[in-house]
Amino acid sequence: MARYTGPKVKLSRRCGVPIADIPKHTSKRALNPNGVHGYRGRRLRAYGIRLNEKQKLRYHYGMMEKQFRRTVDEAARRPGNTGEVLLQLLEQRLDNTVRRAGLARTIWAARQIVAHGHVLVNGKKVDRPSFQVSIGDVLTLKTKVQKLARENMESLAGHEVPGWIDFNPSELTVKVIAAPTVDQTPFDINTNLIVEFYR
Repeated sequence: MARYTGPKVKLSRRCGVPIADIPKHTSKRALNPNGVHGYRGRRLRAYGIRLNEKQKLRYHYGMMEKQFRRTVDEAARRPGNTGEVLLQLLEQRLDNTVRRAGLARTIWAARQIVAHGHVLVNGKKVDRPSFQVSIGDVLTLKTKVQKLARENMESLAGHEVPGWIDFNPSELTVKVIAAPTVDQTPFDINTNLIVEFYR
């Protein structure tokens, strides 16, 4: 089985940074290695540093290696800085847009909402988490899942919606008003290292 079904906190611990913005991942205990003394680790070489940076980004968006590699190749084909285009493609995924709006607590929850067909893009059901949203697209939720979305919003009090989407909390609608930029990504990542890893 290709899909990772193990404990998600392990991924945060492996990368050394929280891959989800929930207390389970952001707590100090989650990021510290297990054991009395903890695993101090070895000093990473050039390959290890690049691999770790790539895994960090891959886990953050909940993608498998093959799918992530295809996205990197697509970013390399498009004009502009490959690293910036890569982040833009990842941010514009439908499951990520649902998460950024605060309708789901984690990328895995957002992916499930989309895969179960609860999200409408411009009035049409889209059940592919990798669907690329475009400027002007309007996302709405089916009535069945609106209660869950409101509960998620309450649990994510203080969540900041990025400037590239316009979110209406009363109607639970999300409108893409611009293309995401690197400075709107809510975590630190060195995309140059990721591009170098695949070159």
